[in-house]
Amino acid sequence: MISEDIMNRNKQIPAACYPCIFEQLHSLAMVTGLEGDGEKLLFEHSMLHLLATHGEGLVVQHIIRSATDRAIALSGKVGDYDPYGAIKKQSNDIARQFAGEFRNKIRRSSEPLRVAVKIAAAGNIIDFGAKRHGSLDVEKELCTIDERAFGCFDFAEFSTRLKLAGKLLYICDNAGEIVFDRLFIEEILRTNPGLEVTCAVRALPVINDAVLADAHDAGLDEVAVVVSSGSVYPGTLLDETSEEFRMLFDNADVIISKGQGNFETLLDIADERLFFILRIKCDQMARLSSVAKGELVLMQGGKVRST
Repeated sequence: MISEDIMNRNKQIPAACYPCIFEQLHSLAMVTGLEGDGEKLLFEHSMLHLLATHGEGLVVQHIIRSATDRAIALSGKVGDYDPYGAIKKQSNDIARQFAGEFRNKIRRSSEPLRVAVKIAAAGNIIDFGAKRHGSLDVEKELCTIDERAFGCFDFAEFSTRLKLAGKLLYICDNAGEIVFDRLFIEEILRTNPGLEVTCAVRALPVINDAVLADAHDAGLDEVAVVVSSGSVYPGTLLDETSEEFRMLFDNADVIISKGQGNFETLLDIADERLFFILRIKCDQMARLSSVAKGELVLMQGGKVRST
């Protein structure tokens, strides 16, 4: 079981994360159509939140959720409005253009699981939470996927645990990226046909993180059971997820955590069942992972060192 002490410790926002927060706020204002006074009100809302708390008892994910709710309210949108909905659909569509090529690359390889891990990790570049909207050329990034290197690659530990596993929990990150998660899961199931795979996505739209609609659009439900984690944040704060998800987490033999948001929120859990797969996108994450910015990671839980 996950202890309350583990779930609640170290909730604070480092000063180094503030510039990224402001970049995300600007992106959010753009996609929700806020201009002038609207964008100013959005920034004031988040800055007041930070000033009132000094970033203590919070993580970046709390600020982004609050800002998303405020941006939707300021934009006058109602119902199930997803600010990044069109962008996420485009990301899935672009990723699908490369899926056949990457699937063939995996199947032709003498080490298909190793190649599938790299493709899943490199797919983590599709992240508008780490780059300002409009500055990320998804197609260009995917064309250079073979140039990416791993700064940490705990592949032996991962493949060994996978062979012995009966249940795999796969915690998803971004739309677009989930197309490559599907390829990875296909290869996992090819070599482990009896494995039960459950994919968890966000409960509500936030940045370009995948929700159930995005997962179905990517066909993720064709290779795994897809559920909501209950998380409304761009990450996985275990004490703020659903009881169903926490039960899946407790009972899984292997847990794959995709992306930086999940890495940030789960890295304090010294659990060797956890394997983080992502690309290191900022100096703060480089310090926490001891991996250079820009490099890929396949890192077993319990080996993460906070510095």
